[in-house]
Amino acid sequence: MSKLIVVAGLGLEGGSMAKALKKHTDHAVYGWNRTVSVAEQALADGAIDGIADEDILAKCDLLIPVLYPQATIEYLKRVIPLLKRDARVVDLVGVKTAVVEAVTPIALAHGVHYTGGHPMSGLAKAGYGRSFADLFKGASMILVPTGATAEGDIDELSALFLSAGFGRIQVCDPQTHDRMIAHTSQLSHVVSNCYVKSPVSAGYVGYTGGSYKDMTRIACLNEKVWSELFLLNREALLTEIDLLTEHISQVRAAIAGNDKEGLEAVLREGREAKERIDALNPDQPSD
Repeated sequence: MSKLIVVAGLGLEGGSMAKALKKHTDHAVYGWNRTVSVAEQALADGAIDGIADEDILAKCDLLIPVLYPQATIEYLKRVIPLLKRDARVVDLVGVKTAVVEAVTPIALAHGVHYTGGHPMSGLAKAGYGRSFADLFKGASMILVPTGATAEGDIDELSALFLSAGFGRIQVCDPQTHDRMIAHTSQLSHVVSNCYVKSPVSAGYVGYTGGSYKDMTRIACLNEKVWSELFLLNREALLTEIDLLTEHISQVRAAIAGNDKEGLEAVLREGREAKERIDALNPDQPSD
């Protein structure tokens, strides 16, 4: 049965979500963007069926806000009271505990179903102009049930996102999400952003295979959104930064002390850790 879906925020992820839903489903897809010209371009491109206003919001079956973390919270505080009872909301913010804690009471107060979400996909640079319908092809969508998630919501949302191209649905609580994302995503961005600050980096051409490009691809982050993500998940991220600092210090100490055996030992630990990880995940080795 066709639904009315509103995607709020038409940047890379939101624009791609709208395009994916238009391409792969028969749902009516409306869009909203703070900069109206972006929504107008999405409409001209056929990425959305119309630009969402308050009347459309009042009728929509599913609202998918794809905004900065704090902007998502403020937006949902404003629009959830406009939604019909039993409408669904799935935010796509990259941290979950802070957003879930802020939004769940509002959703419950207005009879709206609310579930956290996080698509594990993206590009180094953002913007509607870089969005495309198959951005999520084969990617994992994380769904985070809340106190405002009703029976059947996870099954229906899973079916929707799989139909939009996602290859896997991962369901977890907010704390597990934030702990894992601190390691698999946020720490990677911290390392990349710091690594590229070496004055040597500017002369990399001719001196690298794939490793330098792999390490620096995500250094070109959006500092406004990532600073919000880091601070909203600071405890989990600080734990990961401290562990990384400890392990780098071990390598440094062995090199500084000209300790070949010690250096081999700490490098062996890393190799063996990677081998154990791949053995636990034979279908998806992190090559």
